[in-house]
Amino acid sequence: MSKAVKLALMLTAMAVVAGCQTAPKPLYQWESYQPQVYEYFKGEPKEAQVEALERDLQKINASGRQAPPGYHAHLGMLYLSMGKDDQMVQQFRTEKALFPESAAYMDFLLKNAKAPEVKK
Repeated sequence: MSKAVKLALMLTAMAVVAGCQTAPKPLYQWESYQPQVYEYFKGEPKEAQVEALERDLQKINASGRQAPPGYHAHLGMLYLSMGKDDQMVQQFRTEKALFPESAAYMDFLLKNAKAPEVKK
């Protein structure tokens, strides 16, 4: 066989093998996280956002996947704005545990959320 034929066969075999690969699973399951962040900045009711994020979190956990970075932090911020401090702390700690690179920021938020307000 000539070199050209061998090269053509090798390229064909590589194309067949590459074509048989399946796409990798996504690392995170986003559900409606991104639209909910948009709703937050539009000033939509926080209760509806929390409800949607909690519902999506149940779907994510049921699928065995993981929520994306910032998901629990955003949910914690919503809880903070609603005065639900226990749930806020839980979400910030979950974010910190799942994404250790967020530890400094989560600690900062926890520290400032617990600081007494200055009365004017």
